[in-house]
Amino acid sequence: MPNDDNPSPHSSANQHGPLRRMLSSLYALLQTRLELIGIELAEERERILAVVFLGLIAVMFAMMALISLTALIAVAFWDTYRGQVLAGITGVYGIGALLCALKARSGLHDAPIVFQATLNEFEKDRDMFRQP
Repeated sequence: MPNDDNPSPHSSANQHGPLRRMLSSLYALLQTRLELIGIELAEERERILAVVFLGLIAVMFAMMALISLTALIAVAFWDTYRGQVLAGITGVYGIGALLCALKARSGLHDAPIVFQATLNEFEKDRDMFRQP
């Protein structure tokens, strides 16, 4: 006659089976989410580097425009068309600086929310665990 106070070793192993499977699934889910965070971090790093690079180009063009403007003022009273040529170069550099600065600014303002895909997946996971 089996004793109900001492469960058999097989019933204890059977009780741990579903728990282990659930913990294993939870671990795999967490690992997947962490990998997604890593991918999003890499994407954000690339976006920030692109914006910084464009910002540096804008600064370079602005400096060229200032140097050209200085040269324009220096030769403004010289003969012939030197002034008009320097004015054109200054305008080109100024427009280039403005375009790069606007592009960098729009890159910052139009940036996606960091970790949005990960947050969406965590939301799905939470909803899945709430369902009966």
